[in-house]
Amino acid sequence: MFKRILTVCVGNICRSPTAEYLLRQQLKAHNVHLGSAGLGALTGHGMDESALQLLAEHGIDGAAHFARQLTPAMLREADLVLGMETSHVHAMIRLAPEASGKIFLLDKWLLGRDIPDPYRQQRPAFEHVYGMIEQGIHSWLRYL
Repeated sequence: MFKRILTVCVGNICRSPTAEYLLRQQLKAHNVHLGSAGLGALTGHGMDESALQLLAEHGIDGAAHFARQLTPAMLREADLVLGMETSHVHAMIRLAPEASGKIFLLDKWLLGRDIPDPYRQQRPAFEHVYGMIEQGIHSWLRYL
């Protein structure tokens, strides 16, 4: 069982916190520390309003989230790191090569797709991304 799971995107206000909170909901009965961070985080900002609203519509409160900048230490401390895009995975490996064996794409067990960034787009883009993240999370559950 993974004890520390980190999800990563760019700004840490849309995709990675959505993944973090969906994982939190799925793994609430387990003793797992969940977090998220961004490669270019909007440090200190809360979740994007559309992402927050979608979580709320699914019974999840993401209001406590504040964006954090990804550090090499975060990558080293995590047992599993899930990136939203292939470019994120590569950037994380460059940031902490020693952590490369535990950094994967969220969509790894499905089609290996990048989960597109919905930032500054309309609600349908957020809905599409939410569905992709949800599918990615479910595909990982058997391994967690």
